[in-house]
Amino acid sequence: MSISQKLIQATIDFHGHSCPGLAIGMRSAEWVLDRFGRSPDEEIVAVVETDMCAVDAIQFLLGCTFGKGNLIHLDYGKAAFTFHSRKKDKSMRIVLRPNGTDDPDDELMALRTKRLKTELSPEEQDHLKKAMAKRIKQIMEADIDKLFEVKPSQSPLPRKARILESLTCSECGEATMESRTRRLFGQTLCTPCFEALESRL
Repeated sequence: MSISQKLIQATIDFHGHSCPGLAIGMRSAEWVLDRFGRSPDEEIVAVVETDMCAVDAIQFLLGCTFGKGNLIHLDYGKAAFTFHSRKKDKSMRIVLRPNGTDDPDDELMALRTKRLKTELSPEEQDHLKKAMAKRIKQIMEADIDKLFEVKPSQSPLPRKARILESLTCSECGEATMESRTRRLFGQTLCTPCFEALESRL
């Protein structure tokens, strides 16, 4: 792991807790840092195919954020991340391997599943905590090439963020970016108002 312990702790503090998902994000960010460096502004674009904890590590460690337009979310539910380097003109997609760590985490999965259905006993909570810590350690110490499969990018480099004019919604009166407005019966509408009116037609 090439990320310092101090930076690891800062990432955990940013996210709020340590967990396997955050560890996956830190390792994916490590892969990018070693090849592309960090994104002071918009030099690196991350396209994430999940909304799991990993994304917080990518934001914090790489400088990719929604506000700068260099963090793009695709709701596919996959631990897969595409990174574009504008400076190096390179793009790669890295995907978590199903068996990226040799030791399966059956106990962890069983306890997580049970927690969704019922409250865990104090003993089970302790077992879950230990299983989580074990899984985090496995991810953080795994060979990065065994942890992730590296593939060519499936998407073109996204264009840079643009500042567009805001238009006033005829229905709610709220300012809305012009590229997100809709037209209905000659009115300019924000998306929620458009959908609400259209559903009544």
